[in-house]
Amino acid sequence: MSHDDLQIDLDALQRRMDGAMHALRTEFGSLRTGRASASILEPIHVDAYGQQTPLNQLGTINVPEPRMVVINVWDKGMISKVERAIRDSGIGINPVVDGPIIRLPIPELNEERRKELTKVAAHYAESARVAIRNIRRDGMDQIKKAKAAGMGEDDQKMWSDEVQELTDKAIVAVDKVLEEKQKEIMQV
Repeated sequence: MSHDDLQIDLDALQRRMDGAMHALRTEFGSLRTGRASASILEPIHVDAYGQQTPLNQLGTINVPEPRMVVINVWDKGMISKVERAIRDSGIGINPVVDGPIIRLPIPELNEERRKELTKVAAHYAESARVAIRNIRRDGMDQIKKAKAAGMGEDDQKMWSDEVQELTDKAIVAVDKVLEEKQKEIMQV
C-alpha cells in the first residue's frame, strides 16, 4: 500500500463544505426581505423564444432605491411575458409596467412574515449543517479505511483533528451567515 493511500484529501472535503456554504448563500439570496435585491429574480424563468430563459438574460435589472427593483426589458415583445412570469413566480410582488420598464415595488414585511422568514432561513441553515456533517462523516470514513490500510495512531488522530477543524469552521460560518440573514430580515 503506497503512502498516498494513507493521505486524506482535505482539499476535496473543504471544496464540498464550501459548496454547501455556496448553496446556503444562494438560498438566502432568494429569501425576500424588506429590501430590494436583484437576487429575488434569479429563480424566475420566462418562456422566451420557445425556451425557458432566466429573466436576467432578457433585460437590465437595477435597484435604484431600497424598496424598488427595475427591469429594463430589451425586447419590447417580451414585456408581457416577463410581467406574467413575475406574477406567476409566487414572489408576492406585483409588477408595474411603464413602457419598456417594469417596476417591482417591494412591499413592507409585516412582523408575522418576518418571523416566518427567519424560520425558513434557520431551516436552510440546518440543511447546510447536515450536509457539512455528512461531509465530515465521509472524511472520518476515509480515515478509518486508511487506518485499516496501516495508518498509525498519531496520523489518524492528526487527520481526525484536521477534519473536525474544517467541520467546526464550516459550522461557525453557517451560524454567522444565518445570524446576519435573520438580522437583515428583522430589520424594519
